[in-house]
Amino acid sequence: MDQFVADSAAAIASRAQRELEALVAVSSPSGDIDGAEEAIALCAAFLPPDAEIERAESSTPGSAPDLIARLTGHGSRRLLLLGHIDTVIGHESHAPLRHDGDRLYGPGAVDMKGGDVLALGVARALAAHTEAFAEVALLLVTDEEWRIEPFCHVERFAGYDACLCFEGGQLTGDGDEGVVVQRKAAGTMRVRAIGRAAHSGSAPDQGRNALLALAATAIEVAGHHNPSGPERLSVVPTVVRSGEAFNVVPAEGELLFDMRADRSDSFQTVCAAVPAELDGVALDAKLQRVWPGMDSWDATRDLLERAGARLGRPIVGVPRGGASDASHFAPMIPLTVDGLGPRGGGAHTPEEFVLAPTLRERAAVALALAAEVLAMNDS
Repeated sequence: MDQFVADSAAAIASRAQRELEALVAVSSPSGDIDGAEEAIALCAAFLPPDAEIERAESSTPGSAPDLIARLTGHGSRRLLLLGHIDTVIGHESHAPLRHDGDRLYGPGAVDMKGGDVLALGVARALAAHTEAFAEVALLLVTDEEWRIEPFCHVERFAGYDACLCFEGGQLTGDGDEGVVVQRKAAGTMRVRAIGRAAHSGSAPDQGRNALLALAATAIEVAGHHNPSGPERLSVVPTVVRSGEAFNVVPAEGELLFDMRADRSDSFQTVCAAVPAELDGVALDAKLQRVWPGMDSWDATRDLLERAGARLGRPIVGVPRGGASDASHFAPMIPLTVDGLGPRGGGAHTPEEFVLAPTLRERAAVALALAAEVLAMNDS
């Protein structure tokens, strides 16, 4: 293993569990400003002293500002490190980090406070090698888990040489270090229904049942689900809300679909399949959230091979279905690699965990990639 990678990974690992414990101790669900500010303050404290810190407006109105930290060097290449500090788990289910053997349990441990700890460690490691880069930037956003507005940071980092994102890591089926180089596009469709209320006992047929219309729509539209088809399209009804009383025909409601596909254009076809009216109930379908897909297979192949040589073991590109902010940057920064965080499981549940030994292992993977990107300046 490259000496810089080995030494820096050990230094990151020596602090990682304490830093993860501190970050997980802060309950920071999406939209909570106080939690976000406390988590950001911790991350700022973990940065190298010479980092220039900026707070940038979030993509989501009302969210705490995002954190941008910059290290300025004397080289020519620019590297972006990417993460988020918000979690899905709310205050009511929050708990401090819990150790159970090699497992470190806690809300957001793997998605993605464990990854944030590694990104901060990589920034500290690179800070001592200013000759290797023109700029290393760290972007930590506060709204990744619930954002429906367009992502506002892409143009800010256009032209960077590489983007490394620290969502949770994984192994390949052969046991090699896997990094994410392909993601599906992700979309959320909201269907609103407007019917007519009526007494469900004395005059049920005078109503127009929004709940029944939404149920029929869920079944009909889910027929477009075809993950093994040419677009690898998945269409999954996930949330339905309708009705206010047990004895009233529901007059209004809404239905949400989660969709994934190779191309976001596929979502328009699904949206167009929702009828404007069904049994007297007006239906209005809109795409509420669309994230692009990511495909960095070809662009990163040589980089992964060289970084694997620096690491002393293979680094292999893999696909992943979940959405990530890396997908927003990939069209502008071809060398975009995701999934550099520690390995773990249970994301978005109270049993979320990180495997402690992988904090060092995955730090080494990220460092090998960062060092190889910056070493390209020497060729």
